[in-house]
Amino acid sequence: MDFNDTAEEAEFRAEARAWLDANAELLGPDERKPSLAVERDRTDAVARAQAWMGKKADAGWACITWPKQYGGRDASPIQNVIWNQEEARYRTPLNIFTIGQGMLGPTLMAHGTPEQKKRFLPKMLRGEEIWSQLFSEPGAGSDLAGLRTAAVRDGDSWVLNGQKIWTSGAHYSKWGMVVTRTDPNAPKHGGITYFVVDLTSPGIQIRPIRQMNEGAGFNEVFFENVRVPDENRVGEVNDGWRGAITTLMNERAAIGGGGAAGPDFADLLRLAADSARLDESSVRQNLADFYVRSKGMQYTGYRTLTSLSRGQTPGPQSSLGKLVGARLRQRMADYAIELQGVSGLLVDPRIAAEDGAWQEAYLAAPGGRLAGGTDEILRNIIAERVLRLPAEMRADKDVAFSDIPTGPPVK
Repeated sequence: MDFNDTAEEAEFRAEARAWLDANAELLGPDERKPSLAVERDRTDAVARAQAWMGKKADAGWACITWPKQYGGRDASPIQNVIWNQEEARYRTPLNIFTIGQGMLGPTLMAHGTPEQKKRFLPKMLRGEEIWSQLFSEPGAGSDLAGLRTAAVRDGDSWVLNGQKIWTSGAHYSKWGMVVTRTDPNAPKHGGITYFVVDLTSPGIQIRPIRQMNEGAGFNEVFFENVRVPDENRVGEVNDGWRGAITTLMNERAAIGGGGAAGPDFADLLRLAADSARLDESSVRQNLADFYVRSKGMQYTGYRTLTSLSRGQTPGPQSSLGKLVGARLRQRMADYAIELQGVSGLLVDPRIAAEDGAWQEAYLAAPGGRLAGGTDEILRNIIAERVLRLPAEMRADKDVAFSDIPTGPPVK
């Protein structure tokens, strides 16, 4: 396998690097971009991110995979990977636009009306309006089709009532895309309708969820008699599952283009050397295990990049990378804290080793194993689509949603 760029890819990489060299500064050898989840001055972080996105849009580097008619440059998936790799090397603001530009923009292109595309896509591309995805609910996370947030038609509007959870960035978003239950008498995958909703509408309450790593990037969002005009409906009534699938399919490509954030094996090896424990056989054995697993992840990722470079669609093996990678990062962070000894208890980046990067990675790891598909769901995908094992039984697939039991029977 040839891991080098093709001539066309090398030319594109050089073009991207030249623009970044002229407009941004390279990160230092051990410098990392901060996490928005723990950044103290969130307002300033959002403003800087919007300014950077506007600058990229002016130069044609925003949403490069979008069609030219919507402001993109019709770039290939591998070109998008190359751009993400190059941008990650520079001291640039955080990307808080992935949900809108990578997931919801393509959904509007596929299912939205001409008026919706004209209204929303230009400002989405420039980062002037930030978007969030209102899908998961307290009782409908992995089983999204079990959602209960209701939308009832009232003239030219719909009235929404219900709750969404784990909504990333809702506290600084202007718009959201929400899936609702519009026909409880249809099977659960039917009777769902997709809407664009203004998150500043009366009746919407957004509550940040404080996490154990001190971040609050996730939110609970409550809808109480929220009116949404019918012109904000995406797709046909009761056909919202089609739009939801489009969003989720784009999610895998959107979150997989830039690689995992946080410290890696090289950082762990340096930490072990600094702690003067490389001569210990148990330490060397653990490091060797982490190295082998990390290399396995790296080369599995190369298979995906090879598919993209050849113009092919990566297969479901991408789920394997997410499943193994999230667990590996959690184990590495746990071991890094163990190597630090008593000082591993420190979490303040001003006094903790490595600026507290390992502590932050450890505390964020459980969320990483939930976001974008839980470990259990990914195992099902691998079993069914990679190993070709029989699909799990779904007894409620053709049952009216209102007839599906939701708790213990009433006595």
